[in-house]
Amino acid sequence: MSDEGAFSMTSVVVYDEVVTAAERLAGIVFHTPLLTSAALDSAVGGRIFLKPECLQRTGSFKFRGAYNRLAVIPEADRAGGVVAYSSGNHAQGVALAARLLALRATIIMPRDAPAVKVERTRADGAEVIFYDRLTEKREAIGAALAAERGATIVPPFDDRHVIAGQGTAGFEAVADLAAMGITADLALVCCGGGGLSSGFAVGSKLPVVAIEPVNWDDVGRSLAGGVIVPVSDPQPTRCDALQTLRMSELTFATLRANHAVAGVVTEAEVARAVAFAFRELKLVVEPGGAVALAAALAGVVDLKGKTAIVVLSGGNVDAKVFAECLAA
Repeated sequence: MSDEGAFSMTSVVVYDEVVTAAERLAGIVFHTPLLTSAALDSAVGGRIFLKPECLQRTGSFKFRGAYNRLAVIPEADRAGGVVAYSSGNHAQGVALAARLLALRATIIMPRDAPAVKVERTRADGAEVIFYDRLTEKREAIGAALAAERGATIVPPFDDRHVIAGQGTAGFEAVADLAAMGITADLALVCCGGGGLSSGFAVGSKLPVVAIEPVNWDDVGRSLAGGVIVPVSDPQPTRCDALQTLRMSELTFATLRANHAVAGVVTEAEVARAVAFAFRELKLVVEPGGAVALAAALAGVVDLKGKTAIVVLSGGNVDAKVFAECLAA
């Protein structure tokens, strides 16, 4: 099944959609490897396989979902281009996908988005329009702009093609483990709006723990309460990529259908994880991309005696923030 409406009657994203996405993305996305670290295994008392999506094109898993979504836009709708809203990683993914597919891209970004993410988004030819994330609604701005230009909106997570594309990271990871004769017990996945965590749960068929930064744990509260609970008191965080005020009905339903749970990490734990990744793994990981590793290192999820996949979801970080994490 590859046509856009094939799964329109399904209330959650399903495995076949991820398989279709994997076929579509073959040769387009980087098949990121699974990495291991004796220091990490020793620290957590388990066997950890890292999925470094910080090494993905544009430095984030977001390129997977962006390309998968843009690739299915009907030819008749392509002239208007695409409109997306993002703090940076989805922005870069959409910008590159649009360039590869010869589509015009306009990205609505918060004024406090990291400069490196803004620069990289523009470098791939996208137009950037800024907004205030606390006083303006990016969805409203995007809808008005799309209507004016006849553009297709590409949400960061509330879209089944986007989620299916993100799910290919889980699909790959499990396939790579199977080739080694290994089966993981669970996966720890970075979580903002739930696009990666829900897609990973579907694509890997593993129990998933969605990890969020403290004060932005709406997904965890929603899963625990059985109803979507928005962030009520937004607080500053270095995890700019995970500052989502409300998950979508689609990510909520998909995570629930796959029996996902959630965990929370502090700013200090995230900073230590960024530093650990740099010193022990020789990887640059942004704070939002390090929350799953932070949960492993801090014991938020008990990994003793278990085999786990831990996702490093992005590596786009300003030098100042990175230095702060290394010094923490």
